[in-house]
Amino acid sequence: MPRAGLLKPANRFVGVHTFSSLRIRNYRLYFIGQGISLSGTWMQVIGQAWLVLKLSGSGTALGFVVALQFLPVLLLAPWGGVIADRFYKRRLLYLTQTCSGVLALTLAMLTATNVVRLWMVYVLAALLGLVNALDNPTRQTFVHEMAGRDRLRNAVTLNAIEVNLTRVLGPAMAGAIIATLGLAPCFFINAGSYVAVLVCLFLMDGKELYVAEPVERQKGQLREGFRYVLRTPILRDVLLLMAIIGTLTYEFSVSLPLLAKYTFNGSAGSYAWLSGAMGAGAVAGGLVTASRSRTRLRGLIWSAFGCGIAIVLTSISPSLALACAGMVLVGAFSIGFTALSNTILQRESKPNMRGRVMSLWTVAFLGSTTLGGPLVGWIGGHANPRWALGVGGCAALLAGFVGLLAMRGYRPHAAAEERASLVPTSAEENPQTL
Repeated sequence: MPRAGLLKPANRFVGVHTFSSLRIRNYRLYFIGQGISLSGTWMQVIGQAWLVLKLSGSGTALGFVVALQFLPVLLLAPWGGVIADRFYKRRLLYLTQTCSGVLALTLAMLTATNVVRLWMVYVLAALLGLVNALDNPTRQTFVHEMAGRDRLRNAVTLNAIEVNLTRVLGPAMAGAIIATLGLAPCFFINAGSYVAVLVCLFLMDGKELYVAEPVERQKGQLREGFRYVLRTPILRDVLLLMAIIGTLTYEFSVSLPLLAKYTFNGSAGSYAWLSGAMGAGAVAGGLVTASRSRTRLRGLIWSAFGCGIAIVLTSISPSLALACAGMVLVGAFSIGFTALSNTILQRESKPNMRGRVMSLWTVAFLGSTTLGGPLVGWIGGHANPRWALGVGGCAALLAGFVGLLAMRGYRPHAAAEERASLVPTSAEENPQTL
């Protein structure tokens, strides 16, 4: 009897498989656009964190602004998943990416004119969270439409690698720009980067998308999504692990600035080094994950254990250099956990439920920051930044133990309709050709 999560892609040649999804023209365009946009996003992450510390000098304030950015995701992402199931994903992305660019431009102008106040940062963070509540479930399921089932894990992992490559490039650029030109240029560059995404979406060939037909609007679709997850053990358990780690472990946007500023008496450049080291490790770990030929729940669990141990070691590092080395390991294990959880959920979900399932993944991954961000910020501000990071490591270890218990005795539930839904539509039938 196969154990939970034992899923074998057709491609068994590891070297060839590593970059296989980049052979797909639509995904290649998406990859290019996201690379440009995510570099700008990471610049804004660094810039916004330093702006909040400059305006307030408070770790709690930093945790609060991060929480405000993710509160709408926590509360509204399930509705975003319903909308993602009801509409064509490509069209929704035109809307969400445009709105994100406008918000970045607003923050840039407020900062450049020196009228920015802490409450303004709070408002803009909350508005961006509203956009992300729809954008994240849509983007996650759109990867499936570009890559299809067989190349899904590879596409998800390469996307995660790209996120972390830009985690290296974006903070490095931000550190240099903040030191020489100030904070505002980081926000201007991020605003302009969304244009690249819109252009790449426009250049895609709708005939080559694996389009899941939108579901008709009906009452109770949100409740239906929750019930579907609760009665499907592998979906329920993977989401539980993601919720534990998402709430306390992945609060690096709070814990790392505090560690850089107050533990190592550093600057924005020190934060950039820590964030960049994590990104470098994630790139290396992602390449290993992308090359593997199987997606297994056991791998998800060991990634949680590895991430927890690496974070605990980083939290007790006596110097910035050793902390950066520890963050390389953190990145390597965290990308494995993120990519595997995403892939398992998408492959094990019915096509007409995928948006709602991935919206719950978004809540567990991002929305949980609303709860964890202020808590980690409070611990870092009132106890010690090392404790703030160490709590996250302990949470990852807890998730690993929970996963070991959860995986006993059940089989993966593969959606019967999956393969039938993965036939590219013709030009006449596919509205996304426009």
